[in-house]
Amino acid sequence: MAWLLRSRYTVIWLALVGATLLSWALGGGAGDDKTLAASGIILVSLIKVRYVVLDFMELRHAPNLMRLVAELWIALLAIVLVTMLWVELPPVS
Repeated sequence: MAWLLRSRYTVIWLALVGATLLSWALGGGAGDDKTLAASGIILVSLIKVRYVVLDFMELRHAPNLMRLVAELWIALLAIVLVTMLWVELPPVS
């Protein structure tokens, strides 16, 4: 049973649970600055996505091109989502 607690997957799973709690705390205590809290939640969520993709979908040891595509997709998603959150577009009339 002790090997289970020292397993890489168990440690990552516990970190993912901790990140979920962090996201929950950021959303609950946002106060007036909801955009900053939402940005933090998005970034924490995408860090979680990265760990799931690399470790639980086993892309950590995949061919370099496959891993690069996954990493770039996550980075692009982070840039697009946070930019959409911070840039205010004029209302459509």
